[in-house]
Order: sequence, then C-alpha cells, then structure tokens
Amino acid sequence: MSGSPAVVMRLVASAHTVAEKAGAIVRKVLHSGELGIVEKTGANDLQTLADRLAQQSICASLSRHFPKITIIGEEELPAEEIKEDLIEGGHSEEILQKTCPAEYSGLKEEELVVWVDPLDGTKEYTEASRCHHHQTEAQIPNKGSDTSRPHSTALWLLDNVTVLIGIAYEGRAIAGVINQPFYNYQLGAGASLGRTMWGMLGLGAFGFQLQEVPGDRRIVTTTRSHSNKLVTDCVNAMEPHEVIKVGGAGNKIIQLVEGKASAYVFASPGCKKWDTCAPEAILHAVGGKLTDMHGNAYCYNANVKHMNSAGILATLRNHEYYVSRVPQSVLQALKSD
Repeated sequence: MSGSPAVVMRLVASAHTVAEKAGAIVRKVLHSGELGIVEKTGANDLQTLADRLAQQSICASLSRHFPKITIIGEEELPAEEIKEDLIEGGHSEEILQKTCPAEYSGLKEEELVVWVDPLDGTKEYTEASRCHHHQTEAQIPNKGSDTSRPHSTALWLLDNVTVLIGIAYEGRAIAGVINQPFYNYQLGAGASLGRTMWGMLGLGAFGFQLQEVPGDRRIVTTTRSHSNKLVTDCVNAMEPHEVIKVGGAGNKIIQLVEGKASAYVFASPGCKKWDTCAPEAILHAVGGKLTDMHGNAYCYNANVKHMNSAGILATLRNHEYYVSRVPQSVLQALKSD
C-alpha cells in the first residue's frame, strides 16, 4: 500500500478498537454489579456507569488521535480529566490494509462528524444485570429463536446491548462500527465474549455473515419498551408474518443484516442520530436502506437536531413496499424534518 492510509480509514480503524475497549468496560461494569443507574427523563431513559465510562473512553480516545473531528455523544457529561486507563490508542490493522473508496480518500478530520452511543439498549442492560447477579455464567440458558418471548431470566436481553460509533460526511452516514459486548454470552463460562462489526459505503461490511429472510416472509422487528398506538398500527399495516420485539436500534439493524428480520419499523420519535448513524452506514454498505417513515433520509451534520422525529424505517430489500404501507395517520403525526 503506497503512502499513509486516508484519514477516514485511520478513524474507522481506531473506532473499531475503541468500540472493543468500550465493550470491555460495559462487561466489567455489569460483572461488578455496581451499575450506578440514574434516570434521565424517566424509567425508560436510563444512564449507567457503563454509559458514562464508555462514552468517556470513546470520546477521549478518538479526540486524542483526531483532534479536529466533531464528536457528538449521547450522554451529557461534565468536563473532567479522563483517567488514562480509559484511553485506547490502538487501531485495527486489518482495516488499515483496505483501500479507501476514492470519494473519501481526501477527507480531512474537520469534515467528519462522529456520532456515539456508548451503550445502546441501556434498559435491557439494567434488566439483564439484575438477573445476572442471581445466577452464575454456567446457568445462563440458551435463548430460543423467538427473541420476543420472555424467558425465566432476562439474560437474553444482553444480546440487545451494543456500542455504536458512526461517522458522517456532508450529512451522510458513511462508516460505522457496532460492538456487541455480550455476543456468545449464552455459551456460558469460558466462551469468548463480544464481537465487532463495521462497514463503509463503497467498501462493504465486515465482522458478520450477511443473510436475508428466506422467501417472501415479512418479519418486522420493532421496539420492545417504547411502543404506542402509532407504532402498533404501523407494524400491523406492514402485514407481517411475524413480529420480533427487541431493544436497541443497533440490535435491530443486526436482525436485518443477519436475516432474522426483513424490516425495522418504529413509527415514533425517540430514536436519536447516535442510535442510527453507525447502523445506517453498515446497512447501506450492504445495499439496505434506512429512512424516516416518509422515505426521507436523515442528515447527520453537526448542527442538526438530535431527535429522529419522523420515526425509523429500515430494510435490507424492498424498501418501497414498506414505505407504501405506512398509514396516513402515521405520516400526518410524524412530520419529516
């Protein structure tokens, strides 16, 4: 490879390693049992010590190596000195070996905006934590294929938890990293926990096996804990053969790219740009699409409002079908930005 890697490739390579560090922090806090939970706007909007430490780690690590990028994190944290053990200085050599798509090879740090959700699926994380401390790793059950079915424990919710780092240029999500800290948790003690997937427009997506829902089955994944009449009406309008209710925007996109669901439907405000930037980039890198309920793209410039006010509609294929099924009541209630 001639010359030094493009700035955006170095950023993605760092984000990959930084996301793994954040995932390790998320695991460590869970195992400690001291979650340090605070309610931000209510019982469905929580923040834990893991959210705070993971965001500090991600933002401080990336800022140190890329001082001119704009980083927008979910958590509003006081300015304070970050402990050195939270800083991750490594990068993925595998990513650096890849050739940067020509249209991004000349990008400068100051042109890039990074959207960070340090712990997507906090509600599920806290529920799983309560269960985790009532049994040992060896007692963790295998979860069934129906992830909407409650188990005797809530440990399957650990699958819902992700760390999200999205990279945007000119308002478009162009690259993203998703870490699943508890991937493989159901294999019990001794299993290697966690995985990291990433993707970039023009390059593809890596770290998972791309699959599609077989045949013409419509399997809709939607919110587990933020439902309302609009959400339910919109899901039903898709005429799904099956509905999977899981937590976390990152996790729902994983359902799409791994062939467990064919559409992610959330006809409500509530999702933010840090929830969707990284997952959208990975989905788009494999030919999928994420829009609002009107079929319009979201913008990820540094100065946009954080709320995805017109809901989320994401698919791997047949996006137009799902857009066409959105009820008028939903379109009227959720105005495009």
